[in-house]
Amino acid sequence: MRIIFVRHGEPDYDNDCLTTRGIDQANKTAVRLHNEDIKAVFSSPMGRAVETASYTAKDHGKEVRILDFMHEIDWGSKNKEPLEYDGHPWTLAYELIRKGQIDNWKDHHFFRDNICMEYYDRLSLEVDGFLEGYGLVREGDIYRAIRRSEDTVAIFAHGGSGAVILSHILDLPFPYVLTAMPYGVCSVSILNLTPLNGDIIIPRIELYNDMNHLGEVRKEKLRFEK
Repeated sequence: MRIIFVRHGEPDYDNDCLTTRGIDQANKTAVRLHNEDIKAVFSSPMGRAVETASYTAKDHGKEVRILDFMHEIDWGSKNKEPLEYDGHPWTLAYELIRKGQIDNWKDHHFFRDNICMEYYDRLSLEVDGFLEGYGLVREGDIYRAIRRSEDTVAIFAHGGSGAVILSHILDLPFPYVLTAMPYGVCSVSILNLTPLNGDIIIPRIELYNDMNHLGEVRKEKLRFEK
């Protein structure tokens, strides 16, 4: 099984849709994915992700199927005590790694007291349920194939919710993914969950943050706050 993960195109956040440039990016992404044998197109319920997905779905003659759990994550303090940087996970992740405190990151108050972990825990459970529908069962930190699936599916979502599934499926610390594995709008990343030997699956990164199809010179803007 292969999962093609695509972040939505350039957004108009106020109206939860794509900008004119974002529409062009979504069209180019559909062209990029034209030769992929995509069996199903899934999307976050948010408008900017659904709109991005619609171009690839139309090209493959598919309907966009909504995954409610892929809704973008939120963040902030769980209690009355404010969190540093308003609980912004990307900035907190940078600070955690910079200070050499990434071990046991779930127990650090940056994340333990952050509502983003409610999304992290729920999304992790939900994505495992999704994968189980394709015959892949989570066992500890890896997966076991109880039946073989050769499907390729596309999931269109967001920077935060996408980082959660990458962290969980690949068993990488969430702060590490947020900090060391950024990906741009309409980037294409592919996870391969095909067993190599027997029925044990160690998920593999087949492609990551590919934006060549957009034909743009990127100038990355770091999300870390001063």
